[in-house]
Amino acid sequence: MSWRMPAEGEPHERTWMAFPSEGYSLGDTPAAHHEARSTWAAVAHAIARFEPVTVVVDPDEMAVAREYLSPHIDVVEAPLNDAWMRDIGPTFVVSEDGRLGGVDWVFNGWGGQDWARWDRDSKIGRMVVERSGAELVESTLVNEGGGIQVDGLGTVLVTETVQLDPGRNPGLSKADVEAELARTLGATNVIWLPRGLTRDSDTFGTRGHVDIVAAIPSPGVILVHEQRDPEHPDFEVSRTVIDLLKQTTDARGQSWQIIPVPAPTVLRDDEGFVDYSYINHLVVNGGVIACSFDDPADEEAVALLSAAYPGRDVVTVDARPLFARGGGIHCITQHQPVVR
Repeated sequence: MSWRMPAEGEPHERTWMAFPSEGYSLGDTPAAHHEARSTWAAVAHAIARFEPVTVVVDPDEMAVAREYLSPHIDVVEAPLNDAWMRDIGPTFVVSEDGRLGGVDWVFNGWGGQDWARWDRDSKIGRMVVERSGAELVESTLVNEGGGIQVDGLGTVLVTETVQLDPGRNPGLSKADVEAELARTLGATNVIWLPRGLTRDSDTFGTRGHVDIVAAIPSPGVILVHEQRDPEHPDFEVSRTVIDLLKQTTDARGQSWQIIPVPAPTVLRDDEGFVDYSYINHLVVNGGVIACSFDDPADEEAVALLSAAYPGRDVVTVDARPLFARGGGIHCITQHQPVVR
């Protein structure tokens, strides 16, 4: 059995999400609760304009979730710790004979971080696989959906600070990781970026997810986060990533067309340097759900995304409440491809 992870732009059956439950992402005050619920719901409703959406909701949040989610959003009840479906959910794959698979990575709270809880979230991947009707593809690799980006042809982007994180996969080599990505995703060309963005390496980050750094909108084309202000530490990070990608090829052996996408102009929030990124978007059937930040760079980012995804409507959602909690639109969604 050989599996392939389709490109995100290939047709979707639906998108999966999770609804914020008591804990870090929901926040500690009624205002924070409303902000989180409203933002997750706004993303769900934006996606629902293009394709079906299923939201996993903790039993304690079922009543309030229905206040925020439209009736045409499907709801599934299951215990949750948090609401980052890209990371706690399965990675969907397809087989050559038209079967749907779901890779159930080991989830351990982004490397066993002391603030994270994952006793419930670690079971969500298998639950979503069962609900979707997919075939379970088990893996012993500690990994998250936000830690991989693919082109559907065999290229997989990863970061050394995630898959080789001692808190995730102690003792594994690059060759070990590449072999498992080949088995589960059909990877033939694994590109290792040295790290992710600076804020993402702080206390409440993922230690370097690739899905705020680079995305592959079509074969041979790569969108890369570009911090243009030398004051921000990601100025050097993005330069390093772009320089490295110039030395690599896609799975077909062709050089990349690299499209830098500017970071928002805001550099800091109350916690320090931000990792706001337009790269963290979701491609849906006929559309793109993109992050906005009420920033002068929003307009340029929408134009670049529109050009990178011709024929798709780019819809934006204010992602500042998401990034304040540690992620973006791509991080809270998990797409399920159509099988043919």
